[in-house]
Amino acid sequence: MNKAGEIRVIVLGLIRHGGRIFLSEGYDPVKQERFYRALGGGVEFGETSRVALQREFQEEIQADLMNIRYLGCIENLFTFNGRQGHEIIQLYQCDFADSKFYQLESLVFSESPNHKHRALWIDISRLKSGEFRLVPEVFFDYL
Repeated sequence: MNKAGEIRVIVLGLIRHGGRIFLSEGYDPVKQERFYRALGGGVEFGETSRVALQREFQEEIQADLMNIRYLGCIENLFTFNGRQGHEIIQLYQCDFADSKFYQLESLVFSESPNHKHRALWIDISRLKSGEFRLVPEVFFDYL
C-alpha cells in the first residue's frame, strides 16, 4: 500500500470476451464490501505504463498480452480500509495471447506472499445491475 499523501501511478488492463470482463476481486474490511477491478499494478520508475502492464500480468498470472491499445487516463480518489487513496490509472484494452485464459472460470494468484487474490470472468450486465461492484465506477464509460 502507498504512503499517506502519495499519488500512485498504476496501469490496468481491460480484457473483454463476449459479454464478460476479466476482473480481480478485492475486499474492504472496514466497509465489509467486495469489489472488482481490472488487473494490473504499479508503474515502476523508469518503465512505461505499457511495459508495466505486461510485467504485472506476467508476474501475477503468468499471462502474455496482445492487441494492447491505450484507452486513456483516469484519476481515482477513493477510500480503502479506512484510508484515503489517490491514483492515476493508465488504462489499456488488451487480449490474452493464450486462449486457455478464456476457458477459465477463475484463478487464484498471489500479489505478495500473504496476499491471495481471485481473478474471474464477470458478465458486464451483472456489473451494470449493481450485483457486483466495479471500481472505479468511471470504468463503465469504457465498457
